[in-house]
Amino acid sequence: MAAAVVDRRWDRSAGGRAPPGTMAGSDTTPFLSQADDPEDGPVPGTPGLPGSVGNAKSGEPEIPDREGLQRITGLSPAHSALIVAVLCYINLLNYMDRFTVAGVLPDIEQFFDIGDSSSGLIQTVFISSYMVLAPVFGYLGDRYNRKYLMCGGIAFWSLVTLGSSFIPRERFWLLLLTRGLVGVGEASYSTIAPTLIADLFVADQRSRMLSVFYFAIPVGSGLGYIAGSKVKDVAGDWHWALRVTPGLGVVAVLLLFLVVREPPRGAVERHSDSPPLNPTSWWADLRALARNPSFTLSSLGFTAVAFVTGSLALWAPAFLLRSRVVLGETPPCLPGDSCSSSDSLIFGLITCLTGVLGVGLGVEISRRLRRSNPRADPLVCAAGLLGSAPFLFLSLACARGSIVATYIFIFIGETLLSMNWAIVADILLYVVIPTRRSTAEAFQIVLSHLLGDAGSPYLIGLISDRLRRSWPPSFLSEFRALQLSLMLCAFVGALGGAAFLGTAIFIEGDRRRAQLHAQGLLPEAGSTDDRIVVPQRGRSTRVPVSSVLI
Repeated sequence: MAAAVVDRRWDRSAGGRAPPGTMAGSDTTPFLSQADDPEDGPVPGTPGLPGSVGNAKSGEPEIPDREGLQRITGLSPAHSALIVAVLCYINLLNYMDRFTVAGVLPDIEQFFDIGDSSSGLIQTVFISSYMVLAPVFGYLGDRYNRKYLMCGGIAFWSLVTLGSSFIPRERFWLLLLTRGLVGVGEASYSTIAPTLIADLFVADQRSRMLSVFYFAIPVGSGLGYIAGSKVKDVAGDWHWALRVTPGLGVVAVLLLFLVVREPPRGAVERHSDSPPLNPTSWWADLRALARNPSFTLSSLGFTAVAFVTGSLALWAPAFLLRSRVVLGETPPCLPGDSCSSSDSLIFGLITCLTGVLGVGLGVEISRRLRRSNPRADPLVCAAGLLGSAPFLFLSLACARGSIVATYIFIFIGETLLSMNWAIVADILLYVVIPTRRSTAEAFQIVLSHLLGDAGSPYLIGLISDRLRRSWPPSFLSEFRALQLSLMLCAFVGALGGAAFLGTAIFIEGDRRRAQLHAQGLLPEAGSTDDRIVVPQRGRSTRVPVSSVLI
């Protein structure tokens, strides 16, 4: 009887040993696809590694201890934490750059003499570019060295951002082009960085590190508003606001190159006697993701989060300024004058604080509820979105009566909305196998931006312009038009909460299947690979099943 191993696995009876002649790090592997230290892979039977305790065939997930993680990744706990700190810094810079434009949006409108729909187009062009390029970097991130991909993308993004600050007033189209090119750098980072964290930590450790990483989204967004408005005030020119992040981007590239090391993909989740997971074809990845209801429904829920945050991020400071003008607290922003308002600064501080509170609160509540309810993650996300919707609606409805009440309701609504960020990322990482996580990140980005914040700023601006055309020109009509168009966000948030409730139905089964597959205990459903592995002259050779007689 031929010694064969079916379904792309080594023979379990042989103790998980690879056939003679095979090597974990083949010389034919592309240089960029290797981890920084391939020899630091797991050693079968090492205490603390997956598969060293418990029954591997029971399918129970096994969590390596701190020593086991260090032996698997080749990195000390302190070095792993330092890598997360560097990734968090870059994520902070990423969102800071994205929302610096929103912090000086009234000045940009005055400089280029554009309306609300054109202003919304600035963010839409950027998000569209980012969305289109995300699958490209998702594909590359699952197959090549992630550190070098991020280094190249961030360096390019920094140069383009710096160049966008020198565009003359008659070249608004060039500003749109440069904002689109910025999406190259951000796509190279956002699709890849979470998968590095997933390959360094497991279980609650991973959730905590992801919460640290995603603190950077609201905090970086808030710093973007603050930096934009304050740098403009100090320099007396809004162009200088776009020259802050490129210098910090150079520091980010240096930190990436010197500190970050590429861990082996999926090793922290494998049994020691199971073979490394190999990437499947891109189409196979897409088919598997489409059949994963937890991934698709949570991505739809996250799309609603992106729609709401994208709309508020661009339009909230401008809306608050118009509210103050209507209330008589601030003079109107006239052509040729610098728009003087503290709302970008205040909204930035609120975004920072609510982000820290919301992300931390969401992760902690989910972590505690998980002990008694395995569906805690999507339920917390649903509660956050459904709870934020009425408060965001009230913040808009009260804006003409009291700016203080508006800020209070915005604070509560944004806190509840921020509860989703880290949890959604954690859901993706544990319902998708390691070798297609970058692809999953990429397509979640595509979906959430395509139906979310790629079009929502432009849509809000377009609705506002259309409403203003039917009313007599006045500062009140400008305020009312933007107020009514932003109320769409509350209804979209409620729809997103329903999608997360749907996720809760499937989350247990999808998580279990991903765990078993990562540990080599479950074959891929619907696999079209009907070949088996037989030893031939000291080398493993794949041949069709039909050509081997057993």
